Amino acid sequence: MSEKRPMSAREAALFTLAACERQGAWSDGFLKKALREGGLDRREAALATRLCFGVLQNRMLLDWHLARFCKIRLDRLELNVLCALRIAAYQLLFLDKIPAGAAVNEAVELTRKYCRNPRAAGMVNGVLRAMLRAGDLPEPTGADRAETLSLRYSHPRWLTEEFIARLGEDGAERLLSADNDQPPIAAQVNTTRATPAEAVSALSAGGVETEPHPWLPGCLILKNPGDLERLSSYREGLFYIQDPAARLAVTAAGLRPGMRVLDACAAPGGKSFAAAIDMEDRGEIISCDIHSHKIGLLEAGRDRLGLSIITPALQSAAEFRPEWEGAFDAVITDVPCSGLGVIRKKPDIRYKDPKPMERLPALQQAILDNCARYVKPGGTLLYSTCTLLERENQGVVDGFLAGCSDFLLEPFTLPAFGRQPGMMTFWPHIHHTDGFFVAKLRKRG
Repeated sequence: MSEKRPMSAREAALFTLAACERQGAWSDGFLKKALREGGLDRREAALATRLCFGVLQNRMLLDWHLARFCKIRLDRLELNVLCALRIAAYQLLFLDKIPAGAAVNEAVELTRKYCRNPRAAGMVNGVLRAMLRAGDLPEPTGADRAETLSLRYSHPRWLTEEFIARLGEDGAERLLSADNDQPPIAAQVNTTRATPAEAVSALSAGGVETEPHPWLPGCLILKNPGDLERLSSYREGLFYIQDPAARLAVTAAGLRPGMRVLDACAAPGGKSFAAAIDMEDRGEIISCDIHSHKIGLLEAGRDRLGLSIITPALQSAAEFRPEWEGAFDAVITDVPCSGLGVIRKKPDIRYKDPKPMERLPALQQAILDNCARYVKPGGTLLYSTCTLLERENQGVVDGFLAGCSDFLLEPFTLPAFGRQPGMMTFWPHIHHTDGFFVAKLRKRG
């Protein structure tokens, strides 16, 4: 009996991209599953990831170019045909090391294998060959600057207009461009188990090259680490993965050993881990989530890192728990949000329906109102999101302060950025981090 042939990189990308559109799947989760089940080696897995994320980052731009050469409207094509065209077009436009002929031939074979229409393969071949014959392709232009930026950087118009209103056209263009960059992998050293130098040595022994983060102490940039779980330094809990902006959000809280802390929206656990490290694993942290399977993730991360003060709990941040009233020195509310600050890592977020996002500020306000009741007099309330929409950030904090005279904004000091006036927004194009917002509030004592 013959062994099952491993899936190719382009097949994995095709299945993932089709699932994103057909089922509303998140690309990162579906791709990981496809890579695991498809048996791809490290090189093919890297190519599949590049193709999948590259297409998502540039989907509107790719479609603009493809529409010029395709005689059939793109939205009338079979989904697998459209995905095969996008994968090939991305290779032709962005990947110099892949021969153009190979990109075209592979797209034709994908179409022949996975599309119902027997004539589709010929159409794909014709469109891509015409694209090649055209030579240098023009930059897309729209009816106005907003439409041009939207097409050029593949951000829906509504989102482009949001950023233009906040940053101006030039600032918005820099942000849109940064959203299409490949972010570095940032590892935060678990200083309860190792010094940064010891972590660097252990990673090097595992074949991983590192460099210190340019401005965040205890943070390492990992270069091509591959599967982290294969590393003994990872299994021994010497580090965990967290963006510098998310790490600094916890730093802003000013936590100390011996405190009692509530992380109200904790999964997957990064802020609880950062808090426990800042507290030198002394005190108590209750880490909550509303999904039972995520409690398991919190427990696994805690155990791997050896952070004994973390106790996961199944609890909604919006539902009051009477025995917690006035019981915590600090409460962290990293609330559910639109996620538009992490487009670099989750490029498909930009294409989600914006209508459900309109309900988020009310939920965020409800969580902040509820969790404020858990803070001791004189204690700290931290509010954070991974979005860049002002209505989910400063708008929520301003609304909370207007209705709750017990709390005041409190300035905080961060490495590299110094003293901040109670709130700070991290921008991908300015700070080279995820887009992130943090506000620190102090309850009157």
